Amino acid sequence: MIKGTNINDEQLSAAAFTKQSAVFDDIYAANTIVHYKRERIRNHVNKYLPANSNILELNSGTGDDAIYFAQRSHTIHATDISEGMLQELTRKVSGAHLESSITSEKCSFTELSTLQNKGPYNLIFSNFAGLNCTSQLRHVLLSFKSLLATDGLVTLVVLPKFCLWETLLMFKGKFKTAFRRFNAKNGAQAHIEGVHFKCWYYNPSFITDTLKKDFDILSIEGLCTFVPPSYMEHFAEKHPALYRLLKKAEHHVKDKWPWRQIGDYYIITLRKK
Repeated sequence: MIKGTNINDEQLSAAAFTKQSAVFDDIYAANTIVHYKRERIRNHVNKYLPANSNILELNSGTGDDAIYFAQRSHTIHATDISEGMLQELTRKVSGAHLESSITSEKCSFTELSTLQNKGPYNLIFSNFAGLNCTSQLRHVLLSFKSLLATDGLVTLVVLPKFCLWETLLMFKGKFKTAFRRFNAKNGAQAHIEGVHFKCWYYNPSFITDTLKKDFDILSIEGLCTFVPPSYMEHFAEKHPALYRLLKKAEHHVKDKWPWRQIGDYYIITLRKK
C-alpha cells in the first residue's frame, strides 16, 4: 500500500490506475449502467462535435472513447498520467489499426503547457471524473483556451458535491458513502487496488464561473440522477422494469434544474467565445 508518503495525490492516483489497468476493461465490460453512461456521454458530445474534429482527450484511460471517436473519422491525441493505462491504450489502438488517427502522450492535465502536441483542438474531452483527481481544477480549466481552435468545445464529465443516490444510502446505514461528498473540502479518501489517494468534488458553477470570461455554456446534463450509479452492480438485471422507468424519467429531466446537478455525474459542454 502506498499511503502517508510525500508522493502527491496525482501520482498516487496514477499508481492506482496503473495497477488496475490490466483488468480495468474486464471489470466494467459487463456493467449495464456503465454502457448506459458511455452512450449518454457520447450522444451528448455528438450533438456538438463537428465532423473530422481534432480532439484532445484528458485522462484517456485504456482508450475506449478514443477508439470510438477515431472510428467516426475524428483524430484524437490521448493523454494520461498512468503508464499502465497508456500501455493498454497503445495495445488496443494497434489492434484496431487506428495508429493514423490516435496518438498518445504521457501528460498530466495540470501540466498541459508541456504538451508536445498543442493543437489547436476542436474539442477537449475528459470522461468519468478524471478531473476530480485534482485540487487544481481552476488551473486546469484556465489552460484550455490556448489549446482550442476558434469556436472550440470543452466537454467534461465530473462528480458534483451532492449526489441524490449516494445520500439516500444513509437509509441503508451506509453513512460513510452517503456523506463523503459533504466532507470533502480537503479531499475525500479514495482507494483502488490498495493505493490510497484523494479526490475532490466540483459543482457546475465552479466550472462556469472559472470559464465565463472566455466560454459560453452550451449544455449541462445530469448523469445517473434517477438511474443508479454503476457501483450498484446488477441493478438493471435485478430490476429491469424499474431500470427502464428510471432511464425514461432521467431522459426527460436530464437538463432541468435541479436534476442536472445532483446525479452521480454531470456532463458539461462549453464553447470558446
